[in-house]
Amino acid sequence: MKNKAIRFITKGSIYFLLICICYIYMLPLLRMISSIFMPEADIIDPAVDWIPRTFSIMNIRVAFSVLDIRETLVNSVWYSALLAGAQTFVSALAGYAFARFNFRFKKVLFVLLLATFIMPLPVLLIPRWIMFVSVQTAVPGLQLIGTPIPQTLMAILGQGVNSTILILIFYSFLRLIPYSLDEAAMIDGASAWQVFWHIIIKMSLTTILVVFLFSFVWNWNETTQTATFLRGGIRLLPMQLSMFEGLFYGAVLDTDAQGAMLNEAYRLTATFITIAPLLILYGFVQRFFIAGIENTGITGE
Repeated sequence: MKNKAIRFITKGSIYFLLICICYIYMLPLLRMISSIFMPEADIIDPAVDWIPRTFSIMNIRVAFSVLDIRETLVNSVWYSALLAGAQTFVSALAGYAFARFNFRFKKVLFVLLLATFIMPLPVLLIPRWIMFVSVQTAVPGLQLIGTPIPQTLMAILGQGVNSTILILIFYSFLRLIPYSLDEAAMIDGASAWQVFWHIIIKMSLTTILVVFLFSFVWNWNETTQTATFLRGGIRLLPMQLSMFEGLFYGAVLDTDAQGAMLNEAYRLTATFITIAPLLILYGFVQRFFIAGIENTGITGE
């Protein structure tokens, strides 16, 4: 009886803690959803809190117009996918090299890899900016700033957003795969590249998905570096959100909300629209995502 009581208290405490954490994360999202359908009259009415008296889609129409959703959504998806794909491939190669090979200065390079993670982005951003501007100035007719080239090159060279974390994920997972598989393939005449492609990649599909999703979300939400290098060359959804207030009064002229004043409902609706693609993406792949996270804890031989 005493053991049952202890188990009941333990489970109750765990569920209580999980509910509290869930509430903290879900409250802002629920507030956004509630504000999406609130007309301006309900926003300023102190008697209305969660459920609007009358439902309206005006907030959605205005947010779509300000964000220019047709162009910015497509641009954000392909641009984030491009950077995420490059980061995933390079991170897999780097993780494979660190996990499977012994070479000169391996420990030094690994320490330098970790050092890039602890260095704040502004410290790295200025030298990168100077480097690309110098190349652009030295080569007549070459346009780098204002194009996807700088961030794509950084992703390919392992200097994308949080690339260190992605490399460490692959490094940790690949160390769990028995090296005897590599040796068996090499006895049959496989090269290191063939081992990587036919064994490592095929056994790491869930990990690849996890890394790709992490990279996609981080690149989607990255605005500081993107604004520095793109300079408006490509209009992205999060960038439009960051300029929402400045774009608002010009965009509402294209809707039925002429004379409308900027309020929290418009801001929250635009914020929810910006994160909605990520929520939809996770909804489709969450089962594989969780499986990939679990696989990183499987022990080796």
